[in-house]
Amino acid sequence: MNKRAEEFQKRLIATEPVHLDAVVEFAARAWRRPLTDSGDQGLHILYRQLRDSGISHEEAIRLTIARILTSPAFLYRSEQPAPGREPAPVSGRELANRLSYFLWSSMPDPELQKAASTGELSQERTLVQQARRMLDDPRTRRLAIQFACQWLHVRGFDQNDDKNERLYPAFARLRGEMYEETVRFFEDMFRNDGSLLSLLDADHTFLNESLAKHYGIDGVSGPAWRRVDGIREKGRGGVLAMATILASQSGASRTSPILRGNWIFETLLGERLPRPPSDVPDLPDEVPAGLTARQLIEKHSSVEACARCHARIDPYGFALEQYDAIGRLRSQSVDTATTLPGGGKIEGLHGLRDYLLEDRREDILRQFCRKLLGYSLGRETRLSDEPLLNTMIASLARNGYRFSLAVEMIVRSPQFRMIRGEQFSGN
Repeated sequence: MNKRAEEFQKRLIATEPVHLDAVVEFAARAWRRPLTDSGDQGLHILYRQLRDSGISHEEAIRLTIARILTSPAFLYRSEQPAPGREPAPVSGRELANRLSYFLWSSMPDPELQKAASTGELSQERTLVQQARRMLDDPRTRRLAIQFACQWLHVRGFDQNDDKNERLYPAFARLRGEMYEETVRFFEDMFRNDGSLLSLLDADHTFLNESLAKHYGIDGVSGPAWRRVDGIREKGRGGVLAMATILASQSGASRTSPILRGNWIFETLLGERLPRPPSDVPDLPDEVPAGLTARQLIEKHSSVEACARCHARIDPYGFALEQYDAIGRLRSQSVDTATTLPGGGKIEGLHGLRDYLLEDRREDILRQFCRKLLGYSLGRETRLSDEPLLNTMIASLARNGYRFSLAVEMIVRSPQFRMIRGEQFSGN
């Protein structure tokens, strides 16, 4: 028995270098680049110092991995600026990282790494082919979560706990399904090259039985998720009628036309309001007896200091008053007719949707493209990006507003494929 134990211990010791080699190989993947000689030696030196201090092999390996995962090379995507003042193409490795973190929120897979190492990825044709391949992959779900849900301010909605449990006892049970609907809607748009206009006018969504019942849609049984068509006639379709949007832009106990209107104004249309006066009184959490939510807002908005801004956002919110604070259609009819700042009149979801698609289409497309471009580059868009945005919008209008076209125009752009010089001093 002792002999067998001794032999096993010898095998453990003999395999220690193999374990360390595997950790060094892992470091190259985690840091998304080949290790330099100093980097390789540094990990071996760290391991040896840990062992010499009396730490066991297993613990030394654990601490070496911790060193890899706390390195700036893992935590940040650093890029080497071009020498001088002029921009230059990024390296193949850096381009692969840009593309992979844009579409998958993760490091490049082996196929993308190979294209980068051979230099093929720097060719525009290969770059576009890789982008198309990556869009047609389940990992595109991450783009739906990290880009679309963050842009629309519903990222992590499944953890939302700001609803009055007494008034809305079903919300905690349904919030995960509400979030899943939004994620699946965008994943489908991205993977199947949907039209960007379906943000507003989609006649489909993704439901299971419990969420379908919440929406008042029949014919959906069981927990499995499926695509359901013909939902506009049910008062649904597009992000404006999704429970995530309607609930997140409501209060704990009541709807908020102000929040919903401001969300449309700022998030969808990309406009900004000045900060409200500091002495504006807070609205009550629950609507006082004898008033509707709309009447409460109209009374508040009649204050002279507030009226100008409220006139720009409240009409959008009033048009969505047919939905309660967790996105259900109200059982009783409510007044959703409203007058827009320019004098036009709309009523309800259908009127708001038509107005946004017909009168504000370019504004919504520009905002989407601006946010997608900024997300892909990891920075705010600048004045110098406006020519690219103009080209994207014009090309989308000629080609059915397909999502893949927006992605392809971004990855082909100088902004995505090049890096500024280290001595660049412009804005």
